[in-house]
Formats: sequence, C-alpha cells, structure tokens
Amino acid sequence: MLDKIEVTGNKDTRSGFGDGILEAARENENIVALTADLAGSLKLQGFIKEFPERFIQCGIAEANMIGIGAGLTIGGKIPYTTTFANFSTGRVYDQIRQSVAYSNKNVKICASHAGLTLGEDGATHQILEDIGLMKMLPGMTVIVPADYNQTKAATKAIAKYEGPVYLRFGRPVWPIFTKEEDFVIGKAQQLNEGKDISIFACGHLVWKAVEAARILEAKGISVDLINIHTIKPLDVEAVRASIEKTGCAVTCEEHNIIGGLGDSIAQVAATHFPVPIEYVGTNDTFGESGKPTDLLVKYGLDTDNIVAAADKVLARKK
Repeated sequence: MLDKIEVTGNKDTRSGFGDGILEAARENENIVALTADLAGSLKLQGFIKEFPERFIQCGIAEANMIGIGAGLTIGGKIPYTTTFANFSTGRVYDQIRQSVAYSNKNVKICASHAGLTLGEDGATHQILEDIGLMKMLPGMTVIVPADYNQTKAATKAIAKYEGPVYLRFGRPVWPIFTKEEDFVIGKAQQLNEGKDISIFACGHLVWKAVEAARILEAKGISVDLINIHTIKPLDVEAVRASIEKTGCAVTCEEHNIIGGLGDSIAQVAATHFPVPIEYVGTNDTFGESGKPTDLLVKYGLDTDNIVAAADKVLARKK
C-alpha cells in the first residue's frame, strides 16, 4: 500500500481549515466563525468575505471568545472558535472545562500553529501539551489531521458531529497525500498493512512515518502503518488488531510523549495486549525558536528517529 501513497501537492493544514469552514458554512447557515485577532493566520478571509454577518472578531480575549461560543450554541448556532493552539487551550482551559465540556456545548475549538512546527515564535507559543489537556476533558472529541485534505475534511465533518470538538492543525507547508473522502471521525486510517511492527502516528508526523515505513520496508521489515487522526474517541479495535498482529509498536506525535497519542496507545496495549512500545515525540520539554524542520530534527521527531525507534522496539520484541 505504501507504493500507492502519492504526494499530490504541498500546502499548510491551516489552509485546509480555512477552505473547509467556508464549504461547511455554505451547506449550514448555523455555522459561525469567531477569532481572537487571528483571522488571517487561521485563513478565514474567504469566510469573512462571503459571510461577514456570521463572523465575530473577539479581539485578544480568548476566554471571552470561548464564553461567546458556548452561548451561541444555546440558540442553535455551531460556533468555530479560532486562534493558535496555545491560546485555544492553555490560556482558556477553565472556560473550556466549565462552559463547553461540563455543559456539553456544541463548540468546535479550532487550533492552529500547534507543536514545534510553529517555528520561530518559540516555546511560549509552541504548545506541546494540548492533546493531553483536551483528551482528558469528559465528552471532548480530539482530532489531529495529517495534511491539507484531511484537515479540510475534518473541518467539514465536525459541523455534523454533535458535541464539543478540539481540532488541531499547523502552520507549515506540508505534503498532501490523503484523500478527503477517506476521513471518518473515530475511524483510524490504515496506510499500509504489515506484520512485523505497528507504527501509529498523528498530524505532521504521519508523513514522517510514511517516509520511515518506506525505509523499513526496503530493509525487509513489514510495517503496519496507521494514521490515528482521531485521538479521542480512539479506534481501539484498530489499535488492538494491529498490535496483536505485530507484537510491538512505535507511536509518533508532534507533542509531549506524556499525555499524548503514545499514552493512548499504551493504555490500549496495557488493557488488551501488552507489547513493547517506543515513543517518538518531545520528552518532557518545552521547545525553542527555530526553523520547523530543524526543530523536528533537534527534538527527535524526524524520519530517522522513527526508523531508530522501530529498530529499538523490534530488538525488544525479540
């Protein structure tokens, strides 16, 4: 299956969000967009031009934006709140917990510039804890798409999904290699079938995992490669079936290994079928300012590190 994965272009995932919310708004008049002074960064220009009456500029007041979003749901609106991932979660966690999650409001928290690939803005903006923060909230759905197409598909899909959602995407231009029609909330995407090792990845790291899988397959290692775009609700059956088949796993995420995708996979393994697991992600650290690709290499989130993790876990398996 790896030979069928083709790069059809290169585009940032935040543009997938911008194009997706515009298409969703054309289909559903209840969709409204809110932003905390970052309309341009979230690619909302098209939405604002076509639906100015459905756009709310909240200014640099993220907590207020979450409260407004929660209130709008009472009147049947479907609010998409937009700002950087750090400001979408860490800055407003109390408001999300109390006004959105606890009340089970139909708010879509859309978070751009997540992870190390925010780049030069540095550690204060590169949140690496947000997946953990959001998946711990009861009833919160957490989605981390892999590329432009999948982000666009997810943005449209959450409009029809009842309940609070955290949608996480990024800043840099990235390879486009998925198809919109393949995205289903809560259903893992099988990118390659194999028997020697399972590799689970989300977000930007899915493409790095594809590159690593090709290297491993060339070495004669059969890779079961799965895109976990929905962290919660997790596709437990897909994870379980894969690790039962291969007997070991590597997890890959642009996030702290504490509390992220890796912990979710490990919980499934511990509960159903214990196997050795290696984690590719940041290790209990903040980031720093730098070029996105350089930061991925420095913090061990690149293709070579995934290959090294695979070799390590295969040795443990034996």
